[in-house]
Amino acid sequence: MLIPLTRKKFEELIPTIATGNQYKHYWGKFPDFLRRLLISVIGVVVAFFARIATLGSSSGILIFAVGITVGTYWLWGPIFWASRRNASYRKHPYSGFWKGRVLDVYVTDDVVGTEETVNSRGELVIVENRERRLNLEVGDKTGFYTELQVPIRRDYRAIRPGQVALMLVMSDRPDLSRILQTSDVYIPKLKLWVSDYPCVRRDVFEEVSQTLRQRRTRSPSEGRSARRPARSRMEYDPY
Repeated sequence: MLIPLTRKKFEELIPTIATGNQYKHYWGKFPDFLRRLLISVIGVVVAFFARIATLGSSSGILIFAVGITVGTYWLWGPIFWASRRNASYRKHPYSGFWKGRVLDVYVTDDVVGTEETVNSRGELVIVENRERRLNLEVGDKTGFYTELQVPIRRDYRAIRPGQVALMLVMSDRPDLSRILQTSDVYIPKLKLWVSDYPCVRRDVFEEVSQTLRQRRTRSPSEGRSARRPARSRMEYDPY
């Protein structure tokens, strides 16, 4: 099932400014905080010396403002990066509410980064950082299929093939025949979100899901008479 959404509803689902969950995602772990703090400290030091070098000039106020902005990067950085990621979703002109099923779910051990280090003999060694990740494949009767890969969580153990899966899809075509991007996946039976980044406002998404379900339950006969012609196979183009 694929139901087009209005632009207004789409913008409610993916806001311009980061939500609390999105801010928390980009806040990251302690090393991420330390990196932002280091950038802030370096920025303040540079601004301080630049301010001293330009004493008496009109650029002093601008340097001071830049110093304050960079000095608080550790705090507002997550808002900036989350809002920028939201913009990558909001650039698509059309969107839809998609309902399908879990086709497969499995775990892989993937390389998530590499580090260069020196061993006891003084040789340069590249160390792979590996992480176990969950791979979730979802699809529908039209032949649409996509896969989501996320870090392992204990809650994901309950996911099984055949369960209903919901998500938001984005397109550059009014008929949504080509899907360019997808959101995180919601499994209503488990009340569980499968996500690497919480791109949608989950409270609004669940309200939309509930509203659509109630409409289909209230007037099944109307739904059958108003059924749209069979849609051609949707094309997924992540690029």
